[in-house]
Formats: sequence, structure tokens, C-alpha cells
Amino acid sequence: MAVPKRRSSKQRSRTRRAQWKKKVVRGVECPECHESKLPHYVCGKCGYYKGRKVIDVKTAE
Repeated sequence: MAVPKRRSSKQRSRTRRAQWKKKVVRGVECPECHESKLPHYVCGKCGYYKGRKVIDVKTAE
């Protein structure tokens, strides 16, 4: 098993961790209902994907 010969400095480890960023999720507009949705996912509001009705979505009334 490999073991470091010397201790990593605070700056080296913090520089490495500085790249751990959260990615911004880009939403796209659904062409059917014009709500924001994730790309390549079925719209949760209307149930359409690529112009086809994929799932039945119950509306809360």
C-alpha cells in the first residue's frame, strides 16, 4: 500500500479542494406547457417527452 513520504501542506490540499464546486442545473422550457424542466427528462407538469405523452400526470385540484 502506498504511503505518502511527507505530509501534504494545507495550501496544496485546499487548492485541490477549491475545484469541488456544485454544478448549476440548467433548466429548459417544455415545448408543450412552457414550464421549466430538466433536459432529457419527462416534464413533470404535463408528462410529455419529445412531443409524445409518456406518463399520465394527475393534477391536484
